[in-house]
Amino acid sequence: MPYHTIRVYNRQKDTYHSFSVPDDRYILHSAENQGVELPFSCRNGACTTCAVRVLSGELYQPEAIGLSLDLQRKGYALLCVSYARSDLEVETQDEDEVYELQFGRHFGRGRVKIGLPLDEE
Repeated sequence: MPYHTIRVYNRQKDTYHSFSVPDDRYILHSAENQGVELPFSCRNGACTTCAVRVLSGELYQPEAIGLSLDLQRKGYALLCVSYARSDLEVETQDEDEVYELQFGRHFGRGRVKIGLPLDEE
């Protein structure tokens, strides 16, 4: 079974971690098994707590439902549901930053209107 070297820069703690991951195991799970603590929350690809930006290498994340395809194409990934396909270098992201990139265009446009405007109800 192929193993890949993962190098993670944890921006929040200004630390670097390096560990090996088999290509059939989630990156986050493998990191934890080797004593590496990285940000996470849901563990099922639905939030952005474990989001990283891929600096080099390839991964596969078919279950990353919490991350838009647009952000995935731009190099973002969720480590809790990602499989390494090569050696990787990634950096953690701020959850709010990723959330804003993904959903920010929907906020700041005023009140959400459902049905009739409030003054007509």
